[in-house]
Amino acid sequence: MSQNEAIDKPTNFIRHIIDEDLASHKHDHVHTRFPPEPNGYLHIGHAKSICLNFGLAEDYNGACNLRFDDTNPTKEDIEYVESIMRDVAWLGFKWEGEPRYSSNYFQQFHDYAVELINKGLAYVDFSSPEEMREARGTLKEPGKNSPYRDTSADENLVLFTKMRQGEFKEGECVLRAKIDMASSFMCMRDPTLYRIRFETHHQTGDAWCIYPMYDFAHCISDAIEGISHSLCTLEFQDNRRLYDWVLDNLDDFNKPDRPHQYEFSRLNLAYTVMSKRKLHQLVDDKLVSGWDDPRMPTVSGMRRRGYTPASLRDFAERIGISKVDSMTEMSILEASIRDDLNVVAPRTMGVIDPIKVIIENYPEGQVESIQAPVHPQNEEMGKREIFFSRELYIDRADFIEEAPNKKWQRLAIDKEVRLRNAYIVKAERFETDAAGNVTTLYCSYDPETLGKNPADGRKVKGVIHFVEATKAVPAEFRLYDRLFTVENPGKSEDFESVLNPESLKIMQGFVEPNLADSVPEVAYQFEREGYFCRDNKSEGLVFNKTVGLRDTWTQAQ
Repeated sequence: MSQNEAIDKPTNFIRHIIDEDLASHKHDHVHTRFPPEPNGYLHIGHAKSICLNFGLAEDYNGACNLRFDDTNPTKEDIEYVESIMRDVAWLGFKWEGEPRYSSNYFQQFHDYAVELINKGLAYVDFSSPEEMREARGTLKEPGKNSPYRDTSADENLVLFTKMRQGEFKEGECVLRAKIDMASSFMCMRDPTLYRIRFETHHQTGDAWCIYPMYDFAHCISDAIEGISHSLCTLEFQDNRRLYDWVLDNLDDFNKPDRPHQYEFSRLNLAYTVMSKRKLHQLVDDKLVSGWDDPRMPTVSGMRRRGYTPASLRDFAERIGISKVDSMTEMSILEASIRDDLNVVAPRTMGVIDPIKVIIENYPEGQVESIQAPVHPQNEEMGKREIFFSRELYIDRADFIEEAPNKKWQRLAIDKEVRLRNAYIVKAERFETDAAGNVTTLYCSYDPETLGKNPADGRKVKGVIHFVEATKAVPAEFRLYDRLFTVENPGKSEDFESVLNPESLKIMQGFVEPNLADSVPEVAYQFEREGYFCRDNKSEGLVFNKTVGLRDTWTQAQ
């Protein structure tokens, strides 16, 4: 039995590759890495990659490095570095040793570039960006050799040293690999290996003014760290040729056990965008409140909204790993969080759109304490104290003047319902404001129905939630919908034009008094409303709706 079978995990093509590599002794262990660029916050697509890379390392008793591919100081920031480490740890994973940085290897990258120059496999090119683009060719036409392509190795070494010493202007020249300008793969048409950037780097300061390109640094970083399986998404499939070319042409790494790259499909989640550039645009244009806006597909945004690490790991397992690009329905993600919170979330009551109820036959000034279960399916979670009195709040949607049909199981005039964990009440009359909105509902209650059915045998099917008025705690509720109005907003020419104007609705209501000291990010099921958590940034009592109790959104579509 293979190790993969022994751990009883859903299999995929990457696990098959690992099993074969271990069986053939191509590798004697599994060593993966998660290599984010610190130029933005992680999103749920990165979470899929985190679960894959760290999960494989755990399952095969291997190791997984966290490595920041920090080769472009113009777009990177220490804020992103810190947020990435925070998100990976929150998801429940531990990286091998200290976090690594591609910048740790800048001297080695430089030395390997010198090796390629000495072998006649790299040259300094002074062509302008426009000239390089024109000479690159098209998918149907081969490119043309640069006039600098045949410069001698000795001269290229002198020129590269001058680049390193800051003697050329930014953009004046680059170091290119000498591969094949007629290659059918565009990435192999003498790609750039180094460019000049007079920028202060968040790790190395001003020690360098030349920086390696991602494709050059990435494969060498993998090799230096002894990575066995380098996993990336399908858009890097063609770049595997360059990955292999670099390692094949460096003496230190041209070995059978060097890293190999394998590609899997990226996550495309309906009604949102995964492009880091577009997520930046949402933040920069203040179309959302920040990277951690609960409508954003970022890990920090989903955490603030109430998603749990367990739910995101479960989601990653549900969607699996393949080589086929597809659109993942939001309902799959929401099913993962529902299944998690249904088991662990304590129950409580909150009235989001309140109207006042007066129980006319209940004693004035009396407040009754009632014991209610914290979780109806888990007695070990204990009881909570709720209250009942002459004045209550119910949700506006739970009352209508006249029941529309026999299936209506909420309040209407002369109709009875049970208040959750309390008594049966009957609607008698109501008052409205000038606009016709109900302001106060007057009811009577049956004092013999606490925890039991009416003695006369009448059937009362409806159950609605409530909050006792004198002890109710005011709270703000933030209700979230899809961020965009179309399934694939990334395909829209102006993706901002398809933003959903109803993606956030703010309501003012009341919660049970036991939520006054609720802890941010801890989930609660507001009975009949959905799952909520207290916001981790707002002052006062603010609850973010994580997800409804059922998938009414898909049904509505």
